[in-house]
Amino acid sequence: MSETLTIGRAARLAKVNTQTLHYYERRGLLRPESRLESGYRLYGDESIRKIRFIKNAQGLGFSLDEIARLLRLRVGRTVQCLKVRRQAQMKLNLVRQKILQLNVLEKTLRRLIKTCESKGTTDSCPILEAVADATPLGKTRNRYIKQG
Repeated sequence: MSETLTIGRAARLAKVNTQTLHYYERRGLLRPESRLESGYRLYGDESIRKIRFIKNAQGLGFSLDEIARLLRLRVGRTVQCLKVRRQAQMKLNLVRQKILQLNVLEKTLRRLIKTCESKGTTDSCPILEAVADATPLGKTRNRYIKQG
């Protein structure tokens, strides 16, 4: 490519919309390489690579704050890969915690669905009663759900 691109063209190449680029700029993740006298932002190859990096990292579950840290590590070429590995390990640990929480939620919802008679009115619905009595992560005090 090696040419400078307007924000619209850069957004199309990176498969995002222009508002995304404006947002990344406000967050300090991206800066245009230059501006025309008219104020139009111009982006180049590195900007497109950075935008794709951000989108790929988001796809892996990294927040924009985490991505900002990764980008800072990426810029310092002498930084050891160990720091990046630590960030990835922390994200993996969070993903594993979420999986455990989702498994608990799935079991709870399966039990609730099984207890639902689907014949009564909503004022006696075991699912609604359990949700009303629920505590975080699907652990309830309700009589309709077996604890365990």
